[in-house]
Amino acid sequence: MNDAPAPAAPVIPAAYFGEQVTWVHHWTEHLFSFRCTRDTAFRFRAGEFAMIGLMVNGKPLVRAYSMASPPWDEELEFLSIKVQDGPLTSRLQHIRVGDTVLVGKKPTGTLVTDNLKPGRTLWLLATGTGLAPFLSLSREPEVYDRFEKVVVAHTVRQVAELAHRELFEKDLPEHEFLGEMVRGKLLYYPSVTREPFRTQGRITTLVESGKIFADLGLPPLDPEHDRVMLCGSEAMNRDCKAMLEARGFEEGANNAPGTYVVEKAFVTK
Repeated sequence: MNDAPAPAAPVIPAAYFGEQVTWVHHWTEHLFSFRCTRDTAFRFRAGEFAMIGLMVNGKPLVRAYSMASPPWDEELEFLSIKVQDGPLTSRLQHIRVGDTVLVGKKPTGTLVTDNLKPGRTLWLLATGTGLAPFLSLSREPEVYDRFEKVVVAHTVRQVAELAHRELFEKDLPEHEFLGEMVRGKLLYYPSVTREPFRTQGRITTLVESGKIFADLGLPPLDPEHDRVMLCGSEAMNRDCKAMLEARGFEEGANNAPGTYVVEKAFVTK
């Protein structure tokens, strides 16, 4: 009989919830998703992020992660890259069901509809794991109440990185509660930059060439009617901001709604 005491559970700092991992899915060797329990006290708006991470050597190691799940979901979902020498993601990629992850108690972020002026079409432009907040927004009924069309444009390097492609192409239009709202309003536009695919090229190229508008049957971006959210790499955010502002778009913030908003918190390590 072994009388050795069980290892003590890590003490969770007061600023975090300790949540249990319920599901892990590896899309590619560089990309994975996971779900965890959600404390009933945790409230957030679609598009916001929280500090997420692990206890390492008795201290919290965290990064900003957008909630990929909608506010009405009983669990939380996140989409993450894997960086082999990244302080957090090198560890986080190995989590398993039952493990404990930290979830910061104070969600925040600029990618919320309150930071945009009223408009007709909402453009959600993402590269890579920048899709995460738009996974939340595209499943939030209020978004469809506020906009006539919602476009999710997701650009990745390889086809396998089009995480949740089936969600947009099949699951959401057939969803028991959201399907009727989504059909006819949600447009999904995936593109790939380094492999053959039906749509190839960077999002800025697809916008400036007019291809995305021709493909979707929508008019070119116009600050009078269109609202844009950006979430991607620093290069993507910078190039898209320049492209939008050249067209007369103005950046919005928590205290001053505009015609576009950009999320600067993006996990790279």
